[in-house]
Amino acid sequence: MSGRVLGVASGKGGVGKTVLAIGLAQALAEAGERVLLIDADLGLANVDVQLGLPAGPDLGMVLAGRLGLQAALHRHRGGFAVLPGRSGSGALAGLGADSMAQLLVAARGSFSIILLDIGAGVQAAQRRLLALADLALIVATEEPTSLTDAYAVLKLLRQDRPDADARIVANMAGGAAGLRVWQVLDGAARNFLGAPVGFAGAVRRDGKVADAIRHQQPILLRHPTSQAAADIRALAGGLSR
Repeated sequence: MSGRVLGVASGKGGVGKTVLAIGLAQALAEAGERVLLIDADLGLANVDVQLGLPAGPDLGMVLAGRLGLQAALHRHRGGFAVLPGRSGSGALAGLGADSMAQLLVAARGSFSIILLDIGAGVQAAQRRLLALADLALIVATEEPTSLTDAYAVLKLLRQDRPDADARIVANMAGGAAGLRVWQVLDGAARNFLGAPVGFAGAVRRDGKVADAIRHQQPILLRHPTSQAAADIRALAGGLSR
């Protein structure tokens, strides 16, 4: 069975999208999935920094045809594979969707889940990448600017892919607060886009996340029993086959 592509996106930076993508990669691997995390932020890639990976092959080399996919992968001790991005590469942002689509075809044959950590924003490159995903996870917090920008991502995705499966992830907002994040976006989607948007789950605000970032480790490795780790595992449970 070919792999499923999950696009992790957000309208604005600073909502914890990359930390969440890394945590989901490990949680899904723990659940028995064969997981590939691709840093698809074509301008400001930083998965490698957050994981403390050494310099080496990256997404740019694969898309340029200079290296095969398997040869470019880093096998992380969290149980998942990583294809790092290349920070500050304007050339990557100009690549067409065909190049990434071909890469995903190759990845689907080896992995059951491919996570795309897509750069924040609604520019053409981000839109093309998110439209390639089988499931779009749109990350938002309680901040009004985050909600507004998350709605913009959803609106444009519905224009690009009317049949797209999109779900909201409320980050740094657990319990009732997380539900409110989804309810605001779901209400806007129903009123202005004519269709609801699903709720993938919520991750509570947890000071241990900052510690994991400082130590360049996934939260599930650094603090496996933390609230955020528990929430990410629960979120992954709803995404695994």
